Amino acid sequence: MKKYKITHKINADFVAEVIVNEDQIDSKINDLKEYKKPNSKFDFTMLKGTESVTQTTYEQYDENINNSSKE
Repeated sequence: MKKYKITHKINADFVAEVIVNEDQIDSKINDLKEYKKPNSKFDFTMLKGTESVTQTTYEQYDENINNSSKE
Protein backbone atom coordinates (compact mmCIF):
# COMPACT_ATOMS: atom_id res chain seq x y z
CA MET A 1 0.00 0.00 0.00
CA LYS A 2 1.38 3.42 -0.96
CA LYS A 3 1.99 6.04 1.69
CA TYR A 4 1.76 9.79 1.22
CA LYS A 5 3.35 12.64 3.15
CA ILE A 6 0.97 15.58 3.59
CA THR A 7 2.47 18.99 4.39
CA HIS A 8 0.50 22.04 5.51
CA LYS A 9 1.99 25.54 5.70
CA ILE A 10 0.19 27.34 8.50
CA ASN A 11 0.01 30.89 9.83
CA ALA A 12 -0.96 31.30 13.48
CA ASP A 13 -0.57 33.65 16.42
CA PHE A 14 1.62 32.56 19.33
CA VAL A 15 2.42 33.83 22.80
CA ALA A 16 6.10 33.52 23.75
CA GLU A 17 6.87 33.65 27.47
CA VAL A 18 9.97 33.33 29.62
CA ILE A 19 10.70 33.97 33.31
CA VAL A 20 13.95 35.85 33.99
CA ASN A 21 15.80 37.15 37.03
CA GLU A 22 15.85 40.90 37.54
CA ASP A 23 19.58 41.06 36.76
CA GLN A 24 18.96 39.64 33.26
CA ILE A 25 17.08 42.75 32.09
CA ASP A 26 17.19 46.47 32.88
CA SER A 27 13.67 47.47 33.88
CA LYS A 28 14.72 51.09 34.54
CA ILE A 29 15.36 51.75 30.85
CA ASN A 30 13.13 48.97 29.47
CA ASP A 31 16.09 47.02 28.06
CA LEU A 32 15.22 43.35 27.67
CA LYS A 33 18.80 42.59 26.55
CA GLU A 34 18.98 39.07 25.04
CA TYR A 35 15.22 38.65 25.46
CA LYS A 36 14.19 41.35 22.94
CA LYS A 37 13.16 38.64 20.47
CA PRO A 38 11.82 35.19 21.33
CA ASN A 39 14.33 32.36 21.10
CA SER A 40 14.65 28.76 22.28
CA LYS A 41 14.58 29.91 25.92
CA PHE A 42 10.92 30.95 25.55
CA ASP A 43 7.86 28.75 25.91
CA PHE A 44 5.53 29.09 22.93
CA THR A 45 1.76 28.65 23.05
CA MET A 46 -0.39 28.82 19.92
CA LEU A 47 -3.56 30.83 20.39
CA LYS A 48 -6.49 28.54 19.63
CA GLY A 49 -8.51 29.53 16.58
CA THR A 50 -5.81 31.74 15.01
CA GLU A 51 -4.43 29.08 12.69
CA SER A 52 -5.03 29.20 8.95
CA VAL A 53 -3.67 26.88 6.27
CA THR A 54 -1.90 28.85 3.52
CA GLN A 55 -0.70 25.95 1.39
CA THR A 56 -1.09 22.17 1.29
CA THR A 57 0.99 19.67 -0.66
CA TYR A 58 1.27 15.92 -0.72
CA GLU A 59 3.79 13.55 -2.20
CA GLN A 60 4.37 9.85 -2.30
CA TYR A 61 6.33 8.77 0.78
CA ASP A 62 9.08 6.18 0.61
CA GLU A 63 10.42 4.95 3.96
CA ASN A 64 13.64 3.70 2.30
CA ILE A 65 15.36 7.06 1.87
CA ASN A 66 18.79 5.75 0.79
CA ASN A 67 17.81 2.89 -1.49
CA SER A 68 20.60 2.77 -4.10
CA SER A 69 18.78 0.15 -6.20
CA LYS A 70 15.88 2.54 -6.80
CA GLU A 71 15.71 3.91 -10.35
